[in-house]
Amino acid sequence: MMKRNMFLCLALLLTLLLTFGLLAGCGGNGADQNTPGSGTENGAGDIGAENGQAAEQQPVELSVFAAASMTESLNEIAEMYKTVAPNVTLVYNFDSSGTLKTQIEEGADCDIFISAAQKQMNQLDITAKEEANPDKLDFVDSATRFNLVGNSVVMIVPEDSDKEISDFSDVTTDKVSLIALGNSDVPVGQYSEEIYTYLGLWEKMKEANKITFGSNVKEVTTQISEGIVDCGIIYATDAFSAGLTVVDTATAEMCGKVIYPAAILKGTQNKEAAQAFLDFLKTDAAAEIFKSVGFSMID
Repeated sequence: MMKRNMFLCLALLLTLLLTFGLLAGCGGNGADQNTPGSGTENGAGDIGAENGQAAEQQPVELSVFAAASMTESLNEIAEMYKTVAPNVTLVYNFDSSGTLKTQIEEGADCDIFISAAQKQMNQLDITAKEEANPDKLDFVDSATRFNLVGNSVVMIVPEDSDKEISDFSDVTTDKVSLIALGNSDVPVGQYSEEIYTYLGLWEKMKEANKITFGSNVKEVTTQISEGIVDCGIIYATDAFSAGLTVVDTATAEMCGKVIYPAAILKGTQNKEAAQAFLDFLKTDAAAEIFKSVGFSMID
């Protein structure tokens, strides 16, 4: 009997050991599935993160339509941006804001628009007042629109000028035979007309045939630099870049504030990259470049 009882005890002990062994094995498999990075759910998350990082590094080409007066500053910023987003290539189209607006309206491939005046941006923004956008054009993502920088409108003369031109009103005197202005569809041309209308001299200037027009501010600057005209009206930033002498500066009463709005266009296929670049333009590093050529920052 004693041997039989010992045999039963040993059998029971062996059964218990086998049972606990199986349970431990099952528990071990469950723990492996929940180990971070080893299970299906967490493993997919890791792969997703890796794919997200790879997606951020995919080559992106951003088309930026910007007022010609921003040529020097934006080119310098582009060099700096290469270290911030090496996968992004900035492709600039510099011209008068009126020309750029027309190109966008006609279907040009554009991700970002930076205008030298509110007028051209408003003409593409469905949220602008009806009188500002009578055609109800809807190209601008208004949620991304903001005022980037300010500028000043100035009168300048050629480097070797001996005409003793000192202010805007000199244009009606014998000191000036020819003045260079922007066309009427160019913001700097519109500002110029406002200045001379304010001074009551616009009609006199036209009657005297003293005006030669440029298609954008860079063309006007070139006419002055090369001494083709006695003086001209451009932006302070262009005068600085060209090393030309400023003889007079327009006040806000003469032509209003010169504000450059920027926005992403609704048709962009690169909104995230476009927004990242606009955010960079608001940084202190970009601001230093803008200020170095004469732009003022908008508070």
